[in-house]
Amino acid sequence: MSTATNVILPGYPTPSSQVHSPTYTAAPRAHEYRLAHNTRLNPNRSPREFVKQSRNGGVSLRLAGQDGHLTLPVYGYGASVEGTLDIHKRDGITSVEVQIEGTLLMEEVAEGGAANCKLFLNKTILWVKDRIYESSCPRSLPFSLPLPTTFSDGGKTYPLPPSHESHLSGLPGFRARVKYSISVIAVKPNIIPHAVKSSLLGGGDWTILTPFEYLPRTRPSSALPPSLVPGQWGIIETSQWKVFPTLIHANQGGQDIMVKFYLPASRTFCMHEPIPFHVMFSSSAMSLAAFMPLGPVVTTSLKTQHTKIQLLRQTTVDVRNALILGTRTDIWRVDCIGEGAFRHAGDGAHWIAFSGDIYISPDIKVGGFKAGGFSIKDCVVLTMTPPDLSKSPFKELRLTIPVRLATDSCPSGFSSAGFSGQTGPPSISSSDEFGTIPELSYGS
Repeated sequence: MSTATNVILPGYPTPSSQVHSPTYTAAPRAHEYRLAHNTRLNPNRSPREFVKQSRNGGVSLRLAGQDGHLTLPVYGYGASVEGTLDIHKRDGITSVEVQIEGTLLMEEVAEGGAANCKLFLNKTILWVKDRIYESSCPRSLPFSLPLPTTFSDGGKTYPLPPSHESHLSGLPGFRARVKYSISVIAVKPNIIPHAVKSSLLGGGDWTILTPFEYLPRTRPSSALPPSLVPGQWGIIETSQWKVFPTLIHANQGGQDIMVKFYLPASRTFCMHEPIPFHVMFSSSAMSLAAFMPLGPVVTTSLKTQHTKIQLLRQTTVDVRNALILGTRTDIWRVDCIGEGAFRHAGDGAHWIAFSGDIYISPDIKVGGFKAGGFSIKDCVVLTMTPPDLSKSPFKELRLTIPVRLATDSCPSGFSSAGFSGQTGPPSISSSDEFGTIPELSYGS
């Protein structure tokens, strides 16, 4: 982990459209039908559930469609929190309600600022006692609460962010967290008027509170393109790869070096797969010879590399969201979450090319997002840093390219145009209207 004072990565605009994924259910709905069904696979087995009881055992919360091996329930894009409340001790209960909510918590260490933002609150009353007929609370109360797909902040609408937590140690520092929870309350008025609510007195509400994970799935709008190949005059470009040109400026009257860095045109990648790239350096034979000690090295040791390709993640927290004397009040950290490995791809009299892959850390579970003053941005960064600038024949280079990370890969031959009839997470697609910024859509 490293902190930065001069690195500001480009911002993301608000997505203008989203591609929604189908809602998954265990049984076919009215407009659906089964293609195949194996009844031999434990036909009498109950669906997997997440179960939690109140402290006194009076109420049990059962959430359907959950993996019994997980410590917390998990939901995706557009999902509904479905389950059942089992009331084991019904005497004295006057009402039962359930709610789900999302909250953004931010705190600046040493700066003294803090902010809590309610992303959403969905609440429903499952049962209220009929005081005329003195009916008893049912033993079982089913419920279904849909998760929203967006939230509003400052007059703008954003996709609902995934569950995530981040912090920056030191001074100044920050702590930020996006959290979701489901809570149940069975209201039981006290038997003794004006008495403090206590289970010993037989009164007091019965509550259950459990957090859950919101992890929307996404995938690139297209599969990774075939690798580029070198020709007589350098790399042969195709429309499936986007080129990012820049210059390495020479010192002391030398000749500059043209750099062409290539990434797949969508700039959206599965976080569980390597990101392919190509890079070509072009100049006079003399300049290329002087550059080679500083250029890419085909080695597994990154410590000896003066030219590097990295995937950087900037996490930003801005509690006050204001300008003070023309300066923003945000605090950020920048982490390297992926490193590139080079392979020699070809060369000529006035050029040399490399290809390679950026290997992403397996600890990465979510892609970029923005939720109020809490945001995550990812960029591929190409750098060339001479060991001694005063003696180097070339100035340093830094090229930053915004990218998006998706949770799932795109199947070979998949087309986003035909997505509506397919299952799985929706795509993240790039759009020319956003210039160099890839567009992000969330999915289940």
